Amino acid sequence: AGRIDGFRTAPLHVGLGTGTQLAMAVAAGLSAWLEVAPLPPEQLAQCVGRGKRSAIGLYGFAHGGLLYETGKSTEEEIAPLVNRVELPTEWRFVLVRPMCQCGLSGEAERDAFARLPPVPVERTETLYREAADRLMPAAAAGRFDDFSESLYQFGYLAGLGFAERQGGAFHGERLASLVERIRSCGVRGVGQSSWGPTLFALVPNDSAVAEFLERFGRHEDARSLELTVAIPQNEGARIEVLSSPNPPSWMKIRGSK
Repeated sequence: AGRIDGFRTAPLHVGLGTGTQLAMAVAAGLSAWLEVAPLPPEQLAQCVGRGKRSAIGLYGFAHGGLLYETGKSTEEEIAPLVNRVELPTEWRFVLVRPMCQCGLSGEAERDAFARLPPVPVERTETLYREAADRLMPAAAAGRFDDFSESLYQFGYLAGLGFAERQGGAFHGERLASLVERIRSCGVRGVGQSSWGPTLFALVPNDSAVAEFLERFGRHEDARSLELTVAIPQNEGARIEVLSSPNPPSWMKIRGSK
């Protein structure tokens, strides 16, 4: 029998894809420990049953950066990665999370997906155009204002596909209110991560972070929110085997850029 200890991890079931990252880390770590040559992210995901709905988490684990995949044609396939760009390293994401709220997971999430109506073809086509023609090019060129507004528009339209379960483009009245409050602080790039309750607010640099936190923190319920400043991650996960006295060179794995 063996045991795997996790020393630090992000909260579970708050919209951060923590489960996928943990599963991929375990698969990659065991592969390295067993001296199996590094596997592509699609194979790692299949080993731990991930990537069945979205492949963003597995590609994020392997590569980092801003990722674009357009879905899959059958249940058996993992959606291919269509595009990837690196975000400017000076940009910052402020994560806003209500501390006494969780998103959907497990059976409740599976039931929600089963009950959702199909996304209208027109909206799907609009999302494709928004991502391919505006969102990804703006990110690649570092056009902060264009990217911020496109990020909000894409997230809002995508959220409408889940409106029957979450009551609108965002999961509940409180998150919808927080989105409006964040935008009233002058931040345009706002969205909900997965089912929430984590929201993200994109600001251009560290000084803008301080200004946003000062304005946002004036509201009376700010103490019920956890605010975390995140730096864009343009690299994939790194796996190091420390217990082997003479590890082969491939045991140190860095995500492709």
